[in-house]
Amino acid sequence: MSSTSQKHKNFVSEPMGEKLVTDLAGIGPVLGDKFTDKGFDKAYVVLGQFLLLKKDEEMFEDWVKDTIGANKKQASDCYNCLKDWCNAFL
Repeated sequence: MSSTSQKHKNFVSEPMGEKLVTDLAGIGPVLGDKFTDKGFDKAYVVLGQFLLLKKDEEMFEDWVKDTIGANKKQASDCYNCLKDWCNAFL
């Protein structure tokens, strides 16, 4: 596993609760606003899409890039954050 950011570690270390979409690794204020504008205001809503896409890395990253204009690294960071959270809590 590649090194993870502090944001990633913080996200994966506790239950989802009502975390904001900007709590996800790779999603800062600008991309967070884009997600919120499309109805993805909470991390659990993005998790729902992650699960609908059957945790498929390529499909999820493409969805993030197409939905909010994220780059490859941002989409990958978001995917890895949700994957690791699922491994810890599901």
